[in-house]
Amino acid sequence: MRIAFFVNSIAGESANYTTTVLALIALNRGHDICYVTPGDFVLRPDDSLMVRALTLPSASYKKAETLHKDLQGDKTVIETIDVSDIDILMLRNDPSQDAADRPWAANVGTIFGRMAAARGVIVVNDPDGLGMAQNKLYFQDFPAAVRPATLISKSIEEIRAFIEGQKQGAIVKPLQGSGGKNVFKIGSPKDANLNQIFEAVSGEGYLIAQDFIPEAAEGDVRFFLMNGRPLVRDGKYAAFRRVPAKGEIRSNVHVGGGPEPVAMTDTMLAIAETVRPKLVADGMFLVGLDIVGDKILEINVFSPGGLNNLSDMYDTNFCDSVIAALEAKLAIRDAYGPALTNRALATL
Repeated sequence: MRIAFFVNSIAGESANYTTTVLALIALNRGHDICYVTPGDFVLRPDDSLMVRALTLPSASYKKAETLHKDLQGDKTVIETIDVSDIDILMLRNDPSQDAADRPWAANVGTIFGRMAAARGVIVVNDPDGLGMAQNKLYFQDFPAAVRPATLISKSIEEIRAFIEGQKQGAIVKPLQGSGGKNVFKIGSPKDANLNQIFEAVSGEGYLIAQDFIPEAAEGDVRFFLMNGRPLVRDGKYAAFRRVPAKGEIRSNVHVGGGPEPVAMTDTMLAIAETVRPKLVADGMFLVGLDIVGDKILEINVFSPGGLNNLSDMYDTNFCDSVIAALEAKLAIRDAYGPALTNRALATL
């Protein structure tokens, strides 16, 4: 089969990204791959949807580093192909990265993803589901039992009043964003930095204020779900703890958070089961839950990363399980044809 990976940009890819490892595994399992970016779609007058797909100079790589080197090199080839010649379109972009400098690009994946799905391509995660998750308001649709107390507002008075009621303080961050950017811990509404933080962050739109969970000082747990259920391979769960660097409240790996093995608990499994119905209904194939204590801080549905860390940590290849799941979806599509919607296929 042919798998297209939709990413923000080729230059922005990294050898240690989950996308790179997924591409490597797909090649090693005998599939064709290509990369697509927001500017690569072409809708022709005859209503055919084409993509200017970037292909690699080799079909065989042993290391992600070598694949990435070739991806960034000058021997790649751009081939214009009909989107219907793609079997799987995997949307692995982060819209928040384009929201400020390239707002036209932020929603391209979901827009053209819908058109690709209408032409028989399996698109994961489902573009209609992703369209509902363009910002963190999506999180509010999940049961309150798994969410910390949350306020969403652009009013500093509302935010002050909310923080006043949180004994442990609050976390303030933009409604639109990812990767731990502009995330602040506020101890009290009298915090001298609150006005400055509000001015800096509110320029990006609405703010989220969340009850601070003390266990967050020990880091959060990134827990992967696939097809709505915990991703498990060789009896091991795809989950790891992200421990913040000294002096940091954020546990994101790219800001110094250190990944460590974590033992699965009944609480984590119960949280996963609580969110499963909506994730399945929304066609969310691969998802990363960020868990602290008995609460979820975020649900990552666009480009959850860390599977490469997990494969090394637990000596098992979770990315291989992801590609195998895509192979199974293709077999189901070929058997059922249009009888199944893309959203249904995405989580079967």
